[in-house]
Amino acid sequence: MASGGYRNGTQKAQALRTSSSFKSKLPPSVSSNGRRSSTIDAVYGRVRVAVRLRPRNAEELAADADFADCVELQPELKRLKLRKNNWDSDTYEFDEVFTEFASQKRVYEVVAKPVVESVLDGYNGTVMAYGQTGTGKTYTLGRLGDEDVSARGIMVRSMEDILANICLETDSVSVSYLQLYMETIQDLLNPANDNIPIVEDQKTGDVSLPGATVVEVRDQQSFLELLRVGEAHRYAANTKLNTESSRSHAILLVQIKRSVPGREADFSAETDHSSHLTTNYKPPMLRKGKLVLVDLAGSERVNKSGSEGHMLEEAKSINLSLSALGKCINALAENSAHVPVRDSKLTRLLKDSFGGTSRTSLVITVGPSPRHRAETASTILFGQRAMKVENMLKIKEEFDYKSLSKRLEVQVDKLIAENERQQKAFETEVERIRLEAQNHVIEAERNYAEALKEEKMKCQMEYMNSIKKLEEKWSLNQQKPTNNARIDGTSITEMLKLLLVQEVSELKMLLQNEMQTRKAAEEEIYKLKDQLHMLTKPGSAGGNSDILNLQSMLEEEIRQKKRLEEEVIVLRSQFSQLTMEAGQRTSYLDRSRNGTGLPGLDSLSPLRNLHCKDVTNGERSSITNLHEQVGLHKILSLLESEDATVRIHAVKVVANLAAEETNQEKIVEAGGLNSLLMLLSNSVDETIRRIAAGAIANLAMSEANQELIMTQGGIALLAVTAADAEDPQTLRMVAGAIANLCGNDKLQTRLRSEGGIKALLGMVRCRHPDVLSQVARGIANFAKCESRASAQGQKAGRSSLIEDGALTWIVQNSNNEASMIRRHVELALCHLAQHEVNAKDMICGGALWELIRISRDCSRDDIRSLARRTLTSSLTFQAEMRRLRIEL
Repeated sequence: MASGGYRNGTQKAQALRTSSSFKSKLPPSVSSNGRRSSTIDAVYGRVRVAVRLRPRNAEELAADADFADCVELQPELKRLKLRKNNWDSDTYEFDEVFTEFASQKRVYEVVAKPVVESVLDGYNGTVMAYGQTGTGKTYTLGRLGDEDVSARGIMVRSMEDILANICLETDSVSVSYLQLYMETIQDLLNPANDNIPIVEDQKTGDVSLPGATVVEVRDQQSFLELLRVGEAHRYAANTKLNTESSRSHAILLVQIKRSVPGREADFSAETDHSSHLTTNYKPPMLRKGKLVLVDLAGSERVNKSGSEGHMLEEAKSINLSLSALGKCINALAENSAHVPVRDSKLTRLLKDSFGGTSRTSLVITVGPSPRHRAETASTILFGQRAMKVENMLKIKEEFDYKSLSKRLEVQVDKLIAENERQQKAFETEVERIRLEAQNHVIEAERNYAEALKEEKMKCQMEYMNSIKKLEEKWSLNQQKPTNNARIDGTSITEMLKLLLVQEVSELKMLLQNEMQTRKAAEEEIYKLKDQLHMLTKPGSAGGNSDILNLQSMLEEEIRQKKRLEEEVIVLRSQFSQLTMEAGQRTSYLDRSRNGTGLPGLDSLSPLRNLHCKDVTNGERSSITNLHEQVGLHKILSLLESEDATVRIHAVKVVANLAAEETNQEKIVEAGGLNSLLMLLSNSVDETIRRIAAGAIANLAMSEANQELIMTQGGIALLAVTAADAEDPQTLRMVAGAIANLCGNDKLQTRLRSEGGIKALLGMVRCRHPDVLSQVARGIANFAKCESRASAQGQKAGRSSLIEDGALTWIVQNSNNEASMIRRHVELALCHLAQHEVNAKDMICGGALWELIRISRDCSRDDIRSLARRTLTSSLTFQAEMRRLRIEL
């Protein structure tokens, strides 16, 4: 090439500078799946290269005093001349040329600041320093400026600009600090992490380091501390060319996430067809930028650096990685089909910086000494080739669904709190209205009681006045007897006489019957005696056995005779007493005709009351020992009587006997259970069905009888009765029987399959407290058995009660005013909650709130502690309570 000629050509360099402007003016777009499209915003931009000349150091001032610098700079023309000899030189043009007097601030503003601004806009950016060892790469890039603020390098100034242009409330900045040493990636913030793998996304081609330490930066001082920690762990050595020669490539990764204000409106305008939720809650736009600052280790020649031993191996590794980087840049500059990216980990890490989607600025540092002209020329040629590499810059935007989710969670929590406040206010208002209504009811009852008392007094006064008037009329009638008075007195007397004659005639009939019976018994006795006399004669044909039979029959007849004589005596005494009373009543009636009054009516009433009382006491005592005196089989046979009254009395006796455990086994052995089930199946009398169901409920208290009831189809009959009956007392008996069966672990499956549970739940239509109490008891027994089976591993899956729809009724009645209903329902809820698989259904059905109320307000300590223990042991309930911010 002729002296003073340009190697890369002025016109071509001008064209490259023109294409280096890469900020996109295209509007943002949204893909069909709601994510930000990154291909429409892509623009081309080549790698920008600046050259910086290091001033002569003390050694060069002494050694090269007689020689001119090998490098001549023309900053106004952005050119550099590299002297071959005193009369010939090569000229190169770069994007920027910095003399040895250029300040750190100017270098940053020209080289790195445009890249930082692009990163803040959502692009990837790379700033890299390349050059011979000892030419000022680390000074340019990583100088901290502790002694001199103006000496701060690109790393420090970049973070200052980033922190100044973001909002820490909505944006975030995180850094990782690494070194590539001997082809291993090491964490400078965590030296123990000394072999970090490189992971490449097969779809996007993005490179990531999942094992690297990531630290979020909130202020400049913490960032400087991180840089100091990293520099302390970086490998360095003393060589002939540099007293602190870096032996590794340092890489600072800065991740920036920024929310884009004003983009929600664009999103809603572009997605008008979406639901109203999307319009009300638009996800904010998020831009992600990555800034990579690379301080490459210096290239060196071993004969000049004097590296030996391990340092020689380090130099080889550095030169190999730099050589691989140069090969990749050559291939990209020549548009080669193959780029050897995988030859080194350095090239894999910088894959996005050269030929990728990153905006890249390269600072090449050179020294003025003619002794190192070859290394300087190699560095300049590296920069010239890098200027030919073009990148396709892509902005990275996406919707911040995580931020939207957090915002919605906060909104939901606020709405929940507001709902709870409104619910509390509503409950308070309901309680106030209830108290007012209760006060009104009490006031109305008081007024009603006072009015009733006044009305009662009024009626009593009117009654007394009427009595006085009647007495006055009667006295007038006595003074002036008339035919009407005689007729009235005669009619009353005749009525009383008829009553007395009827009673006496009945007693006479009984006495005559007893006397006839006695006479027949005496005649039978005489006959038996004659037969005995005939048999005892000598030569009688009868044997001893006949004699013994006749003797026993005779003795039995004698005992019966004595019993009949006693009954005759009793009847005679009753007859004489009644005859005497009849005479007294007759005299009273005779006196009444003469105006003495009717005291016989007063004397008759206590006699009848006494007689009825004795009869009632006798019936009660006889029911207790009736099966011993008459026989249980005879009582059960009366259940099949055609007379409905007899059947009713018989089934009452059986129900009373079944209430005692000692009689239950005897009733079942005698066939009483079959008879009761037949009555329940065939009878149309509601009373008989009610009492029969009660008797079955009593028998169902025994576990042995429960299996017999199930075997003989008892649950199906009870279910049919529950569906047909309307009487609350009948339903109460049926519900009690099914509730007793629900407490048997062995009958759970059959009880449900034969319709027992549905029948139990169907009886809540009655709404009678006694019926609901038995239904609640059955549900509690069934839930307890299910809980026990689940704990023993015999049952899996949801509760049968939940599958049959019982949860809604349970939740509605868990705070019932009736204490018995409330206690059973609370127990049922606690037992259902002990099985984890029921937790989600119970939360959806509102049972969690009732369990919390039970654990706090239940009057019984055992139920309250059971509810608390259940809530604390369930992971699902715990998670839901944490979400609702509820503490026990």
